[in-house]
Amino acid sequence: MAPPYDVISDADLGHYRSLSPYNVVHLTRPGTDYEDAGRTFERWLDDRILEPDPRSMYVHEVEFEGRVRRDLVASLRLQPYADRVVLPHERTHPGPKEDRLALLRATKVSLEPLWFLYEGAGTGVPEVLQRVAARAPAVAFRGPEDTEHRFWVISDPAIHATVHASLEQQQILIADGHHRYETALAYAEEVGGPPDAASRFTLALLTDLADPGLVVLPTHRVMKTGIAVTGGEPKGSLGETLGALSGRVAAGAYRNHQYHVLPLEGDVALVELHEQVIENILGKRNPEEFLLYTRDPEEAVRWVDEGVGTAAFFLDQPDLGQVLNLAREGKTLPQKATYFHPKPPSGMVFDRLERDRRL
Repeated sequence: MAPPYDVISDADLGHYRSLSPYNVVHLTRPGTDYEDAGRTFERWLDDRILEPDPRSMYVHEVEFEGRVRRDLVASLRLQPYADRVVLPHERTHPGPKEDRLALLRATKVSLEPLWFLYEGAGTGVPEVLQRVAARAPAVAFRGPEDTEHRFWVISDPAIHATVHASLEQQQILIADGHHRYETALAYAEEVGGPPDAASRFTLALLTDLADPGLVVLPTHRVMKTGIAVTGGEPKGSLGETLGALSGRVAAGAYRNHQYHVLPLEGDVALVELHEQVIENILGKRNPEEFLLYTRDPEEAVRWVDEGVGTAAFFLDQPDLGQVLNLAREGKTLPQKATYFHPKPPSGMVFDRLERDRRL
């Protein structure tokens, strides 16, 4: 097991590779030798390192920091955003998509589950998952970030039909994996196949929006250049600054060893921070070339003090209901708008995307 490919630092990659010759990073982070990842996957099948399951869905539980989150893992039909079934909430850029598309072409396998959110109330799906999770799990393991995981296999076609019927009319929100979803769509169009071809689907992990273990964290911004931001409410410490953001459309700011809270006009603090502050500083320059991101506000302060950046901006925890409503209106947020925690590990299950296999 390993974290998703895009949260493994180069420094940690060697660690995961050294854990086992069968660690999933040999597939998800092959460098530029995508064909070798494809050969490695086929060799693991031939050597029975990997065993095919019959047609299945899965239940995944993760225990962390005194919480438990329960997820459904299944194949999800790929649909263009224009269909308003799968809803994005963040903007993307082309670099990661090119890398993942090359890997998909070489392996023809969905190697990591994309993470989606659904509204479970009234569907009966959370209750089905609860009944499955009352049994002994098929496997339990310790994952990254001191997480404990349990995994159940659902091979009963009657349960498959119940879950399918309950969710087929649902809109779902991409929680994590916007680049990979768009890559999977591009691959499906490239490969083709009838509507029920495996190539028209992707491996998905779905979490009920009301799950008490669903945690979303803010991602703070550090500007690498720019003029000073003036005004705002002076604060004496980082803790005081962060505490003053709760329930407000506002952002914290740090520069020259001074903290401020910047009241913003509008509804969504992240959007207003970019439009009213960051874009004003940068003008027509691409913000992604001048921003650093971190979940750790103390790290943001340290980067400014060390001269890595010129100013830090802090945000409160995102409101998921607000994010969903914006997505339903067809609006997307700036990149790194949300950080769902903890990420589902890669390596639990794979989904082969052959054009001639039917789902």
